Amino acid sequence: MKNLVLFASGSGSNAEKIIEYFKGSDQVRITHIYCNNPSAGIIQRAERLGVPCRVFDRESYKNGTVLKEVQSLRTDWIILAGFLWLIPVEFVRAFPQRIVNIHPALLPKFGGKGMYGHYVHEAVSKSSAQFSGVTIHLVNEEFDKGKMLAQFAVALINPTSALEIEGQVRALEIAHFPSVIESVLLNSIF
Repeated sequence: MKNLVLFASGSGSNAEKIIEYFKGSDQVRITHIYCNNPSAGIIQRAERLGVPCRVFDRESYKNGTVLKEVQSLRTDWIILAGFLWLIPVEFVRAFPQRIVNIHPALLPKFGGKGMYGHYVHEAVSKSSAQFSGVTIHLVNEEFDKGKMLAQFAVALINPTSALEIEGQVRALEIAHFPSVIESVLLNSIF
């Protein structure tokens, strides 16, 4: 059995799809959700889905308290499902090649610090990009620089608004993130 902890900062739609995907699995278990935003929608979703949710602050994140807790849960993998903070190097060292993130663009373009959510979609909309999509990747010490595991693209028909791009990308996230996680965990594809 692989124990997963999800980290989320927002509404939790990706986290919910991951939880639903692995519900009843005899190989993967979502043990907890960790959230850095006390007003995030994921907190209510977690309660409804019956998954313990721990809300934490920046201090407990930086001083190692959160890492110790996650380790004490016998966590095998950490999945970032809309988590907006940089992962500290201590986490990367404690879970080498075992932290997975999804980014709402085709990396390496439109990645890095400050490139999340609507900021990504606005940048894509203002560019001359003909495609957007999602990149699922391992996490290292830098924003969006870890080894790519999978990419899924959608063609953009001009003019495409940031809102339209967001809807198309969200559909790709929901369609592919859980199955890529499963492939990584169970088939060691990297």
